[in-house]
Amino acid sequence: MRERYVKWLLRIAIFLLILLSVFIFLKLRVLWDPFFMMFKAVLIPFLIAGFITYLLHPVIEKLHSTGVPRTLSILIIYTLFFGGVGYGLYKGIPVMIIQLKELSASFPVLEQKYQGWLEMVHTQTDRFPDEIHTRIEEGFQNVEAWFSYWIDKILSSLGKAVDYVLVLALIPFLVFYMLKDYEQLKKAAWYLTPKRWRAEASVFVRDVDQSLGSYIRGQLLVCVIIGLLAFVSLWFFDIKYPLVIGILIGVTNVIPYFGPVIGAIPAVIIAASMSVNTVLIVAAIIFTLQFIEGNILGPLIVGRSLHMHPIVIMLALLAGGEIAGIVGLILAVPVLAVLKVTLMHLMQLRRQH
Repeated sequence: MRERYVKWLLRIAIFLLILLSVFIFLKLRVLWDPFFMMFKAVLIPFLIAGFITYLLHPVIEKLHSTGVPRTLSILIIYTLFFGGVGYGLYKGIPVMIIQLKELSASFPVLEQKYQGWLEMVHTQTDRFPDEIHTRIEEGFQNVEAWFSYWIDKILSSLGKAVDYVLVLALIPFLVFYMLKDYEQLKKAAWYLTPKRWRAEASVFVRDVDQSLGSYIRGQLLVCVIIGLLAFVSLWFFDIKYPLVIGILIGVTNVIPYFGPVIGAIPAVIIAASMSVNTVLIVAAIIFTLQFIEGNILGPLIVGRSLHMHPIVIMLALLAGGEIAGIVGLILAVPVLAVLKVTLMHLMQLRRQH
């Protein structure tokens, strides 16, 4: 009994020491922050290049399996990917900046529309308590503030991207060499892993790749298709800011269940500033796109690769949104998939020992 008591005291003491170490580390931020910024500047290109390599490698292997030499397969997929991305950025960024500036400049007009809607709401809900009116007004103000915040943030981010042109230019070269030496990188990771962990680590990485890899690749492909369809549809019906809205719909579509709603709200609000017919057209476009994604693209490309109940995914999305906002919503499902595989392996190891 006494030994058990001492063990618990030792665990508590270790936990308190860890907390104290973290506290001191955070207090000394002035000393390590410059090193962290330098480390981040070096690490980010490698992480982005690694992610792109992870996405492209299965496509290259599939092309190679048809009889195309591996080097030629790498060159074909590499050229198609970076050629397409480069051309899209070259043509799209100037147009997007113009549309974002126009959208930002049109906020006074949108605000007048909002005021008209508020007066209409007040008239229609005249018998409601004052607190409800206040909540409705706050809701409109929050939406407007959210719009202004994200537009300013995107414009400032595009401006800062110029400062990192040299760093970003390294990414295509890193991806090429990572794809070329993919097997050597795997061997290096194998030898760097301690011998007693190699078997478990190999199975763990394989299971994570099976659970997460197909989901990420499929979801990104679906988002690109939905974003392109949204842009073409909005441009065809002469809706304002089609590129900005199309990108927003495509990016938010990566979030299961809540993403379509998040992407639809700004589109409908912008359409409402034009006319009622425009709102109906935009709503019909979004509904059609979600029908295509839910009944054709989703089952065909993504399928049920995660093998998780929708309620679990929704809880993870709520937690991710609470912790890190939009970024948390995007990362919630991948993190959940990794946690699921980790817990399964830990339980299996515990049963074995």
